[in-house]
Amino acid sequence: MPQLSNGVSVHPDCRHFRGDIPCRPNKEHGYQCADCPVYAPIEQRILIIKLGAIGDVIRTTPLLRRLRQEYPASKITWLTLTPAILPQGVIDEVLKLELPAVLHLQQREFDILFNLDKDKEACALHDSIRATRKFGYTLHPQYGVAWPGNALADHKYLTGVFDELSLQNQKPYVQEIFELSGFDFRGEEYVFDTHEDKGYNWSALPTGRPRIGLNTGCGDRWTTRLWSDEKWETLISQLQAAGYAPVLLGGEAEAERNQRLQAATDAAYLGTFPLPQFINLMHQMDGIVTQVTMAMHISIALRKPTILMNNIFNPYEFDLYGRGQLVQPDRQCVCFYRGSCKLGTSCMEDLPAQKVFEAVRASVAV
Repeated sequence: MPQLSNGVSVHPDCRHFRGDIPCRPNKEHGYQCADCPVYAPIEQRILIIKLGAIGDVIRTTPLLRRLRQEYPASKITWLTLTPAILPQGVIDEVLKLELPAVLHLQQREFDILFNLDKDKEACALHDSIRATRKFGYTLHPQYGVAWPGNALADHKYLTGVFDELSLQNQKPYVQEIFELSGFDFRGEEYVFDTHEDKGYNWSALPTGRPRIGLNTGCGDRWTTRLWSDEKWETLISQLQAAGYAPVLLGGEAEAERNQRLQAATDAAYLGTFPLPQFINLMHQMDGIVTQVTMAMHISIALRKPTILMNNIFNPYEFDLYGRGQLVQPDRQCVCFYRGSCKLGTSCMEDLPAQKVFEAVRASVAV
């Protein structure tokens, strides 16, 4: 055990040790390294680089379960653009992609590094950080583009750069991430914080009936996913008649639409909230209807029956873990990964409300 000049023993190899401030065992119990009963020596140092988007960060968290199983004495560090979405207490060190984090990561050594993003900055970090074993994507030294770091990364790399191969893919995203990282996927669930301990008051929510959250937006990038107000109104009426309690969900971008829908149908709408509170609101639902967007990832992470409306993405990409159903328009979509419809009117208008309603009924009992 290293000792400083005054003879005090220090364990820099302990998972709890911080180096800049007191560790939790010291703060809570007054333990010091020399006789600490919870000393946890690090056997593997693991770095995950998964920057964004938020949904992709969420659906990478099942990897944590396998890492904890395979390397129970490891220290896991995760570099991301959105630290707040990651579960506290499960990851030893969560860092935001900023200059201070980059500077100190480049002076450290890891046993295993996973770079799961094709962003050029992520690939450059993969190349500049020392690690015994590396998985994922590197930066092509001559052409400056993302490149597979080894053969395990080939499949996920190719489905990301060629639409034809992406359309042929029949592996869910989580399985692809596991295989990219050198593991077989065994159905590991997401690791996620419900924020149930925050004490949020949801007394305004309807009671006595199954709550069906309706996430009415999908962001501004892939607007071909949007469903019309008329379709939402029809679905809401069907749900109400069948004994469900529809609850409108969304952020600032959906606020105006949700207010219109509330006025037209009397469905519950509580407004917009910071992300942790929004997650906990979703946790109060018995089932969730959503398009492919952040709310979909949150719903799956919360283990809610998820009725997923999809048109422009490969349906094999999404694993609902046996909860809920994926529904698609009656018309074949011809706009794979396109933000605007080639035919002028999105095929989402060919997804009947009745089809979504039947999926809710099959997934959530009244």
